[in-house]
Amino acid sequence: MENKDLYFVALKVFLRDAKGNVLLTKDRFGDWDIPGGRLREGDFEVPLDQVIARKMKEELGVECAFKLGAPAVYMRHERNEILADGTREKRRIFAIGYDAEYQGGPIALGENHEKYEWISATDPKPENYLTGGWLKGMQEYIQLFSKEK
Repeated sequence: MENKDLYFVALKVFLRDAKGNVLLTKDRFGDWDIPGGRLREGDFEVPLDQVIARKMKEELGVECAFKLGAPAVYMRHERNEILADGTREKRRIFAIGYDAEYQGGPIALGENHEKYEWISATDPKPENYLTGGWLKGMQEYIQLFSKEK
């Protein structure tokens, strides 16, 4: 049997404001991220748009309104996560990145995030924030978005 790799599956949201700026969040471990997250065990039968709605409420608050678009980018990201015992373990994540329009409301970060920033659509520098697969995904998304304009 071939060696098969194990991936977590995540749903990420490229949330754009009216100017085309994209929202990034900084997690409690100091890493910048794209809003959204991994599917839970009980999410197998839940429609993906409902999983995204739950993740966005958890991360950005219940009053943050957005209009979800179509999948735009597919990403593979690798990170070292801190486990409950304080050790680190490599995790590989396959993510689907959805386009979304921010429609207003305050952003109230959840317990796993400490900061957020909108990065400029006209002079984006995602490499100042993101690494690995998240950076590649953001760069691909920015290219796609700039072609639409």
